[in-house]
Amino acid sequence: MRTIAFSVLIFLNLLLQQLQAQTKKYAIHTVAFYNVENLFDTIKSSNIRDAEWTPKGSRHWTSQKYFKKLENLARVLSEIGMPTNPNPPTFIGCAEIENRGVLEDLIKQPKLIDNELGIIHFDSPDHRGIDVALLYQKKYFKPVTFSNIPLVIYKKPIESITDTIEDKKKRVFTRDQLLVTGFLDGEEINIIVNHWPSRSGGEQKSSPYREAAGALNRKIIDSLQRINPNAKVITMGDFNDGPYNKSIKVALGAKANKADVPEFGVYNPFEDMAKKGMGTIAYRDSWDVFDQIMVTESLIKTDFKSFQFWKAGIFNKSYLIQNSGKYKGYPLRHAATEIGFSDHFPVYIYLIKEMSF
Repeated sequence: MRTIAFSVLIFLNLLLQQLQAQTKKYAIHTVAFYNVENLFDTIKSSNIRDAEWTPKGSRHWTSQKYFKKLENLARVLSEIGMPTNPNPPTFIGCAEIENRGVLEDLIKQPKLIDNELGIIHFDSPDHRGIDVALLYQKKYFKPVTFSNIPLVIYKKPIESITDTIEDKKKRVFTRDQLLVTGFLDGEEINIIVNHWPSRSGGEQKSSPYREAAGALNRKIIDSLQRINPNAKVITMGDFNDGPYNKSIKVALGAKANKADVPEFGVYNPFEDMAKKGMGTIAYRDSWDVFDQIMVTESLIKTDFKSFQFWKAGIFNKSYLIQNSGKYKGYPLRHAATEIGFSDHFPVYIYLIKEMSF
């Protein structure tokens, strides 16, 4: 009888634990990044190279096309993370936007306007005039500080500290790294939005530029961790390199496995996707994961008593994919006869926290 009673107690205890586990509820937020590819208005600017994106330019970029592009992008941004999270992304990092004005037009689209999105944006020194920005839902996130941190790189090594005139000729002007610090439902979060130097001139020749971008990214994270050793940092963007390249693996020091991430280190959930042949961008029938969202070690704890990384994904719904022609299977981008979306797929992660009652 005692054995039976003891067995019943064990069973009841296990049942109680299961019921308690089933009643746990979590707060969830989606963090997204999207290279929206050439989101230009139709107005010629005097200080950037945007003539092709005007009605008389080579793209014949009209207001009708521009607003169709906005409509398409708004659909994507409103759906990223669904159905796991029924709410649109709390954070959206953007790349290849011309100015603040195009973001103002974007957040007023019917599919986004009810989200009451805030904008953090700076003009970058990029010659094409394309910038990065962060959109955020004002009801969840309260920004405190934000800054654009320039990436200063040169085509050739600086030979002398007196080479000031020559230095300007040698400098490669590219996108700044955008750093935003604020409070997500009262919890401090740091976000870096990136668009690292392109592979123009070849992958190997241009690699040092992206390695310098990775080193700058690591320097920003280090500075945040010196202020607060438990700083939660999310770095996202179009890195123009895959998770396995030196800029990510060496300069930034990102790890593919949580168990390998040291204190103050960086975890990259997208490396495993790349190994499985998944991709966010295609070139000559080869896929790569240039678009990534990485988090510091402080965001991969398992207790979920505060916001923690849960899982990541690539948003590649069928309507974002070219379904015919030479580029069948590629991301559906803008063409002469069709206004598409982008040559990149968006990426996302979920942050979750156990709710207390």
